[in-house]
Amino acid sequence: MAAQTESLPIQRPSEDEQVFIASQWKLIWWRFIRHRVAMASTVVVLLFYFVALFPEFLAIHDPRQEFATRTFIPPQGIHFFDGFTPQMPYVYGLKGERNPETLGMEWVTDEETRHTINYFVRGHEYKLFGFIETNWHFMGLNVDTSTEPQPFYPLGTDRMGRDMFSRMMYGTRVSMSIGLVGVALNIFLGSMLGGLSGLRGGLTDAIIQRIIEFVRAIPTIPLWLALSAAVPRDWSIIRVYFAITIIISLIEWTRLAREVRGRFLAMREEDFVLAARLYGTNEIRIVFRHMLPSFLSHIIAATTLAIPGIIIAETSLSFLGLGLREPAISWGVLLQEAQTLQAVAEASWLLLPGVFVLIAVMALNFMGDGLRDAADPYAIREG
Repeated sequence: MAAQTESLPIQRPSEDEQVFIASQWKLIWWRFIRHRVAMASTVVVLLFYFVALFPEFLAIHDPRQEFATRTFIPPQGIHFFDGFTPQMPYVYGLKGERNPETLGMEWVTDEETRHTINYFVRGHEYKLFGFIETNWHFMGLNVDTSTEPQPFYPLGTDRMGRDMFSRMMYGTRVSMSIGLVGVALNIFLGSMLGGLSGLRGGLTDAIIQRIIEFVRAIPTIPLWLALSAAVPRDWSIIRVYFAITIIISLIEWTRLAREVRGRFLAMREEDFVLAARLYGTNEIRIVFRHMLPSFLSHIIAATTLAIPGIIIAETSLSFLGLGLREPAISWGVLLQEAQTLQAVAEASWLLLPGVFVLIAVMALNFMGDGLRDAADPYAIREG
């Protein structure tokens, strides 16, 4: 009689055993999600890029529409309770009164008038993603039949009566996307030139390193000022946008190039590199196909930390009037409104774009720190 074989239940590996069989990317992910500050910062960064994708939908008013009678309206508070009774979100009305001494317009809250905030309402028309015509917006007040929209300004208005909240939404797209475009150029230039420098050595290495030293020796701000001044004033917004991105990237790629060169100097004698050379693979393919993927996690962490520097550079240039200009909308362009002490004293909310810059830069830095710590999953953490 043949012996009957019993099927044994398949046992799933324990958590300790999974660590030994997991891939490097899975180990990096496990280590990253344990970094609570980095995870919270990642959520903030994703929120910023969500705003950058849908600023037209999130905007309340047309960001370029001017109202001479609504200048310097302070931010309106959104209320959720009437005493202790929960209510639909609402704002109080506004009344403009002329100050008899300064003759300036002063805005006071009209608590007798309430406007309920509605969601998914119709407003000014726009093109979503540049080609989908629609007029739906995330929130707004009751439908108004008058020629001017009802005043709903969560972040106030500027000296031209333009809605700061809507302008902040549009500015987020430009300021956050310019960091991504600049980092893409940094990765390309830094990886290619740094990789060739470390892989080939000799004269190629000497020439590339002298170029890097020359670029890094030039004072950053005068170089940016000179290059920005060379941009024609009559260029379109798109052309100026890409010109500023290239100008900023001309400096930032050198740091990544040196890091890539150092890693390549240590890797170029590895067996897989020698095998690729003997097979006849060209050097560009060796760099991008064989060597870069071996420390791609480090490049991702390094470039994540480079995005804040590009955002700050664009904001600084635009604030000085040498970067993006009206009618473009970015955080730096918005901060131009707060260049004078008088404007800040009368409308302190004009500094809110600087708060957005601060939050975005800190979130990107914390996320980059978490990626950098997780990039080497085999390192022993202290503490």
